Amino acid sequence: MDYVYVTKENIEQEHICCAISSNSDVQVRSKKDWLTDRFEDGLVFIKSSVRGKCFIEYIPAKNAWIPLDAKNFMYIDCLWVSGSLKGHGYSSQLLNTCIEDSKKKGMDGICILSSKKKMPYLADPKFLTYKGFKISDEARNGIQLWYLAFNDSDAPKFKSCAKECHIEEFGFVLYYTSQCPFNAKYVPIIENVSKEQNIEFKAIHLDTKEKAQNAPTPITTYALFYNGDYITNDVMNEKKFLKLVEKLKWSLIILRHDGFE
Repeated sequence: MDYVYVTKENIEQEHICCAISSNSDVQVRSKKDWLTDRFEDGLVFIKSSVRGKCFIEYIPAKNAWIPLDAKNFMYIDCLWVSGSLKGHGYSSQLLNTCIEDSKKKGMDGICILSSKKKMPYLADPKFLTYKGFKISDEARNGIQLWYLAFNDSDAPKFKSCAKECHIEEFGFVLYYTSQCPFNAKYVPIIENVSKEQNIEFKAIHLDTKEKAQNAPTPITTYALFYNGDYITNDVMNEKKFLKLVEKLKWSLIILRHDGFE
């Protein structure tokens, strides 16, 4: 497999794997703008030359858009291989490229988000175990920080603000960044349907590194809370969201009936 390094110079000509469309598409435009601003912070985006979802995106942890204490580690934003490109060893090739590059840049190791059970958009814990990664930290919502060390340096950790995954707000509250292109399309949809159906919903766009690094969640691309509790990192379309609203409404009715509220 041949790979392409996406840079400021070629980003307008290259597709970005997770959102394959024209540059005028709101999702593509949002992601490309976000990437372009991150290249100066050391972000690397490598994708297959074949059209499809096969890429790795990583950045020095000090510039990562999550609440992380990882002084000299490289953080992998996303490692995604799917569809017909899955099962050919491309994930390992991309990961090895990241490892070699991180060592050349003098990093102490690499780290990535995963979970006890596989969650959407997070690395597969079985794959990470196979590659020698270890768990260095875990938030209350089950999201884990995995790392592969190159030396005896201290393991990376989540910042304290992200450990409890609880906020003091009622209704639905969504924290998100423009790292995920899907947000540019689906967040406004959820805002509109919430307004139409009188659902208490607030979207908080983490539009700076500083905001993201101090968020109340270890995952900042998409973190949905309800009545203060973390619910999911799965990007909601209208159908998914309304189904979730109905599920939570009935759960609340049952709790009240049983005298737990």
